[in-house]
Amino acid sequence: MGDTQTQGLAREFFATCPKGFEQLLAGELRSLGAEGVRSLHGQVAFTGSLETAYRACLWSRIASRIVLVLGHAGAANADELYESLYELPWESHVALTSTFAVDAHGMNDELRNTQFIALRAKDAICDRLQAKLGGRPSVEVRNPDVTVVVRVRNNRMTCGIDLSGEPLFRRGTTRHAADDGLGGMRPDYAAAMLAAGAWHRAVRHGSPTLVSAFSGSATLVSEAAGIALDRAPGLLRSRWGFTGWLGHDAQAWDALLDEADERATRGAEKAGELSLVAVDPRRGSASAANAALRASGIDAKVTHLSGADGVAEALAGAEADRTLATIDLSWLEEGELAREVEAIALATTVADALPAGAGIVALSQGPTLGAALSLAPTDSLETFLGRDVATITAYEAGHAAAAPAAARATVTLKDGTKVPVLVPQSDQFAARLAKVAKLRAKWARREDVSCYRVYDADLPDYAVAIDLYEASAQSRGADAHARWLVVQEYAAPKDIDPELAHRRLLDVLAIAPRVMGVDARNVTLRVRRRAKGGSQYASEGKAEERRGRRDRLALAPGAHLVDEGGLTFEVNLAERLDTGLFLDHRDVRARVREMAKETQGSKRFLNLFAYTGTATCYAADGGAKNTTTVDLSRTYLDWAERNMERNGFTGREHEFVQADVVRWVTEQRHTYNRWDLVFCDPPTFSNSKRMGHDVFDVQRDHAELLIGISRLLTANGVCLFSCNLRGFEPDVEKLARAGVEIHDVTEGTIPEDFKRNAKIHHVYLVKRTPRPEGTAAPAAPARTEGTPQGSPARTGERRGGYGSRDGRSRYGSGSRDDRGGRGGYGSRGGHGSRSGRDGRAGRPYGSDSHNDRTSRPYGSRDNRDRTGRPYGSAPRNDRPRYDDARPDGPRPHTVRSQGPMRPLMGNGPRPSQHAGSAARPRLQGNGPRPSQFGDGHRGRNDGPTEGGRTNR
Repeated sequence: MGDTQTQGLAREFFATCPKGFEQLLAGELRSLGAEGVRSLHGQVAFTGSLETAYRACLWSRIASRIVLVLGHAGAANADELYESLYELPWESHVALTSTFAVDAHGMNDELRNTQFIALRAKDAICDRLQAKLGGRPSVEVRNPDVTVVVRVRNNRMTCGIDLSGEPLFRRGTTRHAADDGLGGMRPDYAAAMLAAGAWHRAVRHGSPTLVSAFSGSATLVSEAAGIALDRAPGLLRSRWGFTGWLGHDAQAWDALLDEADERATRGAEKAGELSLVAVDPRRGSASAANAALRASGIDAKVTHLSGADGVAEALAGAEADRTLATIDLSWLEEGELAREVEAIALATTVADALPAGAGIVALSQGPTLGAALSLAPTDSLETFLGRDVATITAYEAGHAAAAPAAARATVTLKDGTKVPVLVPQSDQFAARLAKVAKLRAKWARREDVSCYRVYDADLPDYAVAIDLYEASAQSRGADAHARWLVVQEYAAPKDIDPELAHRRLLDVLAIAPRVMGVDARNVTLRVRRRAKGGSQYASEGKAEERRGRRDRLALAPGAHLVDEGGLTFEVNLAERLDTGLFLDHRDVRARVREMAKETQGSKRFLNLFAYTGTATCYAADGGAKNTTTVDLSRTYLDWAERNMERNGFTGREHEFVQADVVRWVTEQRHTYNRWDLVFCDPPTFSNSKRMGHDVFDVQRDHAELLIGISRLLTANGVCLFSCNLRGFEPDVEKLARAGVEIHDVTEGTIPEDFKRNAKIHHVYLVKRTPRPEGTAAPAAPARTEGTPQGSPARTGERRGGYGSRDGRSRYGSGSRDDRGGRGGYGSRGGHGSRSGRDGRAGRPYGSDSHNDRTSRPYGSRDNRDRTGRPYGSAPRNDRPRYDDARPDGPRPHTVRSQGPMRPLMGNGPRPSQHAGSAARPRLQGNGPRPSQFGDGHRGRNDGPTEGGRTNR
């Protein structure tokens, strides 16, 4: 294949562009003198002289690259590609002293890798130059003197020289739009919007006016000013792809530059006729617009507005055929519906202020903006923003949509405020919200509640929950006296049109802040989706770094302080799915405080699955002397510590443990630690990676969990258990068999603002079943025939605990081959029995009988230890007391200690209360120990004995 281009013939070119811009680019190229223009997929082919291509490089605003075509040839495989490229006269295009690179695109069945295509093309070019000139040029990928373009499609390829160098949308300015954080638009997209809105026609009429809604980095303003002042977009570029090409015509290029300079000078004289209005409430938009114009070398004045209030005044005297409004919503991220509502409201206000017949062009994703404008589109084209489909749509102000249903609708509030809405029926939502908001506010003042639910899907078509948060009295600065709304969307049924549901949600976000008197910027939307278990900790890898002691109480972005029950808590309304304060648990937390006040004895409190530790704060406020807060998440534990510190609860008596709760409960059963009050609020489901291969399901695993917790309770201890599974049913029978009582107290824990949803949570009181006084302990299981003496009798498979598989307990079984099968939480040989380490048969709790003895009640005289002495009798003189065994005294209660043996309740072991003796406590296994002798005897801080046993 030879070079088909000669200096005397029209050359073949193609210009690339973003998908959807082909027709706009074709029109632009025609205006620049191109001939034979043909729109293709993502590119436009044309013919003309080299000067025509230079002019396109200098003046095109929509094209990305201009490529000179050297030829077309076959490329069915690597060898044919190589031969086709080798035939081209590369000695006429690439000098040996220059650098070059190959830019490959496309593939076919044989050529399936663009890097390989580029490699074969490089080999062909270098081999040709080696054969013709005796040398090889260097390859430079980053800034080559010549860029060779190879495009493969099916079994054909097109080869050419890139005349542009860098993409043409890089205008040569030193400033990049993305640097200002306002979601800068690329200049070629801005030029496409202006072309779709026919800005060039407004410029031809003289004295044009541009209104840019959400101007952001002012790329649209800069492009519009450049067009109006006849300034070439490539005038500031210093480097081009053709300057290192051997076929470059320097004389023709210099002539075009001189012409562009003259036109720019004449155009600058018209700057006073140009009217530019930038409307953007975002901070920094005004300075960004001025910086963009300066970087482009344009001296023009811009009127900056932070809202739509001054648009009508700024447009006074503007003529419709010379006015164009642009609306850029490309900066909106997915799910930012609250900001979308604000943006649409501003856009509709700007559109209403335009003179009838003025042009409007908008870039957005989805049809919502079009529905809000209620205008019939005059033209539209689809393109891409990254991988997302977007639409550039042109309208004419005053040209209403033909369908009556699409006419502009508004809702009039009680104070006379009119709110534009997308669905006319939204007036029913506005009326309902106003009514319930008034009732809730009255109730909240009476009950001294500052954070509460206002609306909870009262109307089925508007299925959202709206929560109000008021700033704490301790808040300062911008948060002082502030109010925030959190809107949570319930998933719409499948038979509901998603676009209709989206419009209703936007109406909710437009109406709610006005009815509630909340700044629209203080509205947060939460869309709850079904996620994988354990996802509540998914964002912790990106969480803020651990704070130093000095700034540990500094609020993170999106965090605020609120008050509840006389306490202060930190909530985060922007960064996380949950705010940090479950409002439906308000009365549950209050109950925890009252129970802590009524607790007798050591007043130790345990909070499992603690989340942000709010229940711990309430317990400490109720007089709990020692608290232990356990959660798997380090982020939530830090949050809990901050909540405690804000309320003045600090010190070593308040412990925070990062651990898998279920495993931790099992481990604690092997220690002396017992608690008077436990609060447990587990997730419905969790398979966090930190749990290994374990999966927690509250319905399936709650019984084993509660059994384990019950073994950590003191004699009069109680556990308050809560869960949010709507259909939760406790396994009462299994719990009863394990000696655990459970009572439903949900009815008294549902706050007034959650009465519409009585199943928002379930709450239960959990206790150990007391044994009636004088009742004998259960008899030991009889030995079956053939069972060796000293071995436990087995009548079936061993029972597993939480998450057990194939009969083997996953947590805390600790079973060994030389011992009897163990059951669930810490039991040996099944729930309620012990397999003696010395070969004794399995016995029920409290039994200490040997192989052929029958069990006796707790405290029986025949219950003797291995020396023949009853429990509680004075030990031999060579056996020191537990206190004497530690010369330094009892082990202190340490913060975050996770050792297996800590003194009970942090107070150290107590001497025996048996009169006249100091009995040595025996190390406990997994079950409760028999009571010591003596009426009114108290076990290790477990309270008085009941029925001859310690209720542990």
